[in-house]
Amino acid sequence: MQAYLDQLRYVLKNGIQKMDRTGVGTLSCFGLQACYKMADGFPAVTTKRLVWKSLLSELLWFISGSDNMNDLKAHLKSNRLWDGNYQDYLQRQGLSENDGSMGRIYGVQWRHWQGADGTTVDQLQDAIDLIQNNPESRRILVNAWNAAEIGPQEVALPPCHSFFQFYVAEDKVSLQMYQRSCDMFLGVPLNIASYSTLLHMVAKITDLVPHEFIHVLGDAHIYLNHIDAVEEQLSRTPYALPELQIRDRNQQTIDDFEMDDFELVQYQHHPTIQATMAV
Repeated sequence: MQAYLDQLRYVLKNGIQKMDRTGVGTLSCFGLQACYKMADGFPAVTTKRLVWKSLLSELLWFISGSDNMNDLKAHLKSNRLWDGNYQDYLQRQGLSENDGSMGRIYGVQWRHWQGADGTTVDQLQDAIDLIQNNPESRRILVNAWNAAEIGPQEVALPPCHSFFQFYVAEDKVSLQMYQRSCDMFLGVPLNIASYSTLLHMVAKITDLVPHEFIHVLGDAHIYLNHIDAVEEQLSRTPYALPELQIRDRNQQTIDDFEMDDFELVQYQHHPTIQATMAV
């Protein structure tokens, strides 16, 4: 995770102060990139505690194709990653509650992309099919950014991690993700671990070796009220990376995985650092 810590340090030192949608304000840099090799260990942040079960339940929720907060809570009742965005969405709609729907967010776009003629496309399954049947393809893409469905009344939050691409070579599979908006302290460690987990899952069902997660960052920012927390994190010495183990239940499809299938082995970390999420 040294690449992430170097990016965090770079934004803290070189970021330009900008206002933002939330009104909190940020230190911001544009256009960073990092590569995490799975052979070096699973890229879980060790200079603070990774909310492993929360990010894992969120990923399984995305994969399910659901738009509903209740389905996320069914994976993990204590998951609060979307609580703030959900309440903000209700407020924008002038509602105190609804059935849990948050609009056509990540999972809906991944699994039920809607074409102009009304037909839907399962982008994630199509990508897996290409990996299995045409691994030389340069079109193994999943796109979450649907410009027609990102309005404030249409979706709780327009996708920050906007699209990703798989690459297969020498019996190894890699994943590159572009993220338009990157909360360096709270969000990015979860994004790195989440997409690395997705890479491992796809590798398992396609009988390939998980190789690299390449992370491309657009607006990489530290919120002004996170600066003290960032400085504390950067003062800590990282521990060795853990290993991700996936229990073998003969999973054949991307929908076959469950929360209990995943374990971070020998995950040693520093204590939690509290910070408020900007909504």
